[in-house]
Amino acid sequence: MQKTIRKAVFPVAGMGTRFLPATKANPKEMLPIVDKPLIQYAAEEAEAAGIEHLVFVTGRNKRSIPDHFDKAYELEAELQAAGKEKLLRTVQNVLPDDVSCIYLRQAEAKGLGHAVLCAKPVIGDEAFAVSLADDLIKDEVEGCLSQMVKQYEQFRCSILAVQEVPPEETHKYGIVKTETGPSGQLFVTRIVEKPAPADAPSNLAVVGRYILTPRIFDKLETTGAGAGGEIQLTDAIAGLLDDERVVAYPFRGKRYDCGSKLGYLQATVEYGLEHEELGEEFAEYLRELTCTPQP
Repeated sequence: MQKTIRKAVFPVAGMGTRFLPATKANPKEMLPIVDKPLIQYAAEEAEAAGIEHLVFVTGRNKRSIPDHFDKAYELEAELQAAGKEKLLRTVQNVLPDDVSCIYLRQAEAKGLGHAVLCAKPVIGDEAFAVSLADDLIKDEVEGCLSQMVKQYEQFRCSILAVQEVPPEETHKYGIVKTETGPSGQLFVTRIVEKPAPADAPSNLAVVGRYILTPRIFDKLETTGAGAGGEIQLTDAIAGLLDDERVVAYPFRGKRYDCGSKLGYLQATVEYGLEHEELGEEFAEYLRELTCTPQP
């Protein structure tokens, strides 16, 4: 029996239209939070959870993602020649040497479910993680995927990261209905993609972290177009409920919705305040800014 989760899928083929024109030629996953792109935060979270293989499902104009995780010989040589040892180590240690990156192409933008299905040849017959980089999740003790791997090791089934959202926002998420198990775990009994508030079974929303059993591929292969005319991962998970249990996990940590401009700005400000090099200076700037009368 599989003891742990070794592979994580990163669907990064989306167009990022909410950030145009910034994302016209640059993937939204490469947008920086202070001095590190969103995709690196997601990759580091996966690596900390013990994941060894990062599977990126890419699309057009996504060349900068593999470039980011590749070795930059010329840049490293210039930094070394200039004696910039700290920056050199930063560039060399984007990911540990024992973590491998695999790149697959999603030729058509058919939705999140289709992007996950593209990874089937690499994932094979084992459970795996899915991470959406524009959901930035911070916990001071343990990353979200690390928490979820422990849940998988306990329950041996698919795990969905969930959090409560305002009822008026259910139309933005996959929403689950749950029942409480004997140990307090939440078993999913129903999941609906982006329901109107009046139709939502709860206000417990699925966010961008999943651990899925390989049976999800069978469901994705027979799932037709759903909301938005795309193959929705939520619809395939609904089919999975017919065959096996699925656990909803209210993770610890703070989530920033960096797929929205406001969430992205919030993350930038809060990570900037905690940055070891500029946090104090940035905090002073914000104090001066908020105390200065605006015209």
